[in-house]
Amino acid sequence: MTEPLLDVRGLDVHLGHGAGQAHILKGVDLSVRPGTTVGLVGESGSGKSTLAKALVGQVRPTGGSILFAGRETSGLRARDLWQLRRRIQMVPQDPYSSLDPRRTIGEAIAEAIDPRRSSIRRHRTTIRHWLAQVSLDADAAERYPHEFSGGQRQRIAIARALAVEPDLVIADEITSALDLTTQAEILNLLSRLRKDLGLTMLFISHNLAVVRHVSDEVVVLYHGDVVESGPVDTVFETPGHGYTQKLLDSVPGGPGFRLEAV
Repeated sequence: MTEPLLDVRGLDVHLGHGAGQAHILKGVDLSVRPGTTVGLVGESGSGKSTLAKALVGQVRPTGGSILFAGRETSGLRARDLWQLRRRIQMVPQDPYSSLDPRRTIGEAIAEAIDPRRSSIRRHRTTIRHWLAQVSLDADAAERYPHEFSGGQRQRIAIARALAVEPDLVIADEITSALDLTTQAEILNLLSRLRKDLGLTMLFISHNLAVVRHVSDEVVVLYHGDVVESGPVDTVFETPGHGYTQKLLDSVPGGPGFRLEAV
């Protein structure tokens, strides 16, 4: 068995202070092996995004451990934390808000590649390569975010994350704001990139049908607790927890529904 690239054990996160403090993550265990995709599923408020922020150092855990490539990530110095965030790239739910409307797409990708020397001329070949990987023309580099549809902006966000050549990609609800047809296109793109590039990914969603499309394994999070985990088909076909069954029942068409059929 390959050693995990990401190994989370007993992770606790509290947010707030005093009487207003909330226990968001409660002893979460999760691991992601190289070349695999783990789906993290749960309703809004279950702690999914808090976990993602903890993985990249934006939220400080109050207990447990996060090992990345065998190294504990808590207490990292600023420079080491910057390097960690380059090795772990997040694709956001809303790519438009994460793109500077005053900068071209080429400038945004160049800055991700090298924030200190973000010249489009210097990185032109790399920018064109990653735009092609997400099925966008080279001239997209000269255009601005508002000139693209939501699905195209999500492709740009994926290209920008991959241009850094990260070890782990965290996709945080990246299809939730898209219509079903565009959603399926983005998921098919991710499936192709997984195959072509051997991506390692944590795919966060509230939708089990979406998770099934791209994931090897699934972790079900409920009010900060992991209530079920395992191979995605096993969890889909023989769920062991009532909350997982509830999520499956909410999928259009029932547990057998697959986005490939859309």
